[in-house]
Amino acid sequence: MRISRPILSAALVLALAACGSGAKPAAESNEIKVGLLHSLSGTMAISEVTVRDAELLAIDEINKAGGVLGKKLVPVVEDGASDWPTFAEKATKLIRQDKVATVFGGWTSASRKAMLPVFERYKALLWYPVQYEGLESSPYIFYTGATTNQQIIPGLDYLKEEGKKKLFLVGSDYVFPRTANKIIKAYAAANGMEILGEEYTPLGHTEYSTLVNKVMQAKPDAVFNTLNGDSNVAFFKQLKSAGASAETMPVLSVSIAEEEVTGIGVDNIAGQPVAWNYYQTTDTPANEAFVTAYKAKYGQDKVTSDPMEAGYNAVYLWAEAVKKAGTTEVEAVKKAAPGISLDRPEGKVTIDGENQHLYKTARIGVIQPDGLIKEVWNSGEPIKPDPYLKGYAWASGLGTGQ
Repeated sequence: MRISRPILSAALVLALAACGSGAKPAAESNEIKVGLLHSLSGTMAISEVTVRDAELLAIDEINKAGGVLGKKLVPVVEDGASDWPTFAEKATKLIRQDKVATVFGGWTSASRKAMLPVFERYKALLWYPVQYEGLESSPYIFYTGATTNQQIIPGLDYLKEEGKKKLFLVGSDYVFPRTANKIIKAYAAANGMEILGEEYTPLGHTEYSTLVNKVMQAKPDAVFNTLNGDSNVAFFKQLKSAGASAETMPVLSVSIAEEEVTGIGVDNIAGQPVAWNYYQTTDTPANEAFVTAYKAKYGQDKVTSDPMEAGYNAVYLWAEAVKKAGTTEVEAVKKAAPGISLDRPEGKVTIDGENQHLYKTARIGVIQPDGLIKEVWNSGEPIKPDPYLKGYAWASGLGTGQ
């Protein structure tokens, strides 16, 4: 599958539009159906299956506590199959056929951008749980993962403070890595850093010897990694085989969390830095309860991660907005959502009414020999989301804001 294929054709948009506007959940029902749409197969399944599992855990907990508006939440689960047009098709099915009240889903920005016109066309709500490249806001998407100033920029600040001035950029070939690297290059130019190379490979790519040779020959102070999915397994194994180590060539990743560490093999990645907003080791009362509940449901050997926690949070934030609105009707939920604050496993999160992102605490961590991640820095308080980087003079011209 080539990532350069059209995300959503005009013909498909028109065909979806012909189905009519989204239907409201039946008021007389004692159940509320919600959609869960993630890649349960394909190259992104390594990351997305556990996000679905965390969302199912939140639904179970909410139902045990009495449901929402006295009604039981019923999940309708679909597989995006690591294929962006499939995400659009399944989103349409969930909205039109299943008549869900909302959808929790996506991982890659390509999947989100494929779904965006569907949710805007039908005026339905998507809760997107993964960090992304910013430069976007939609009135029908709530973004519960980090935007750029809550992850990528703190990651760059950390590398700069560590004296890493020469970077090599490695990413998967789709919108998130390319846009993230555009931002990284602008940051580097403004902060006395040098980009020695920039390479992309298709999602699912497994042959990294040529790319690894380029990295080794360039001799960067650090690598900034935006590879996604199981390509990371091959990349880190081949990087280690080439003689690189976390001490000689740190690789800061923004899409590798605890679940991916297990798939990559901790021996191949221990000591490497990552940038997120949450780790299984994050020290909050809410996180202790979350980790305990997740392991009780799925197994004591399972780990939690940032995207899982953001998906888990999304269900609770939507439920809180519905309770505040007194209805699952989309426009009422949107109106009720701004300003909602909850103490979650990562700490306090608040919905920003300006752009429907969350205030989130940035955290830098280092992967430990046991596969968990030890936090080595945090921002001290939740950072206001700035998806269009309006607060950074060096980012002027990167994207237009709303």
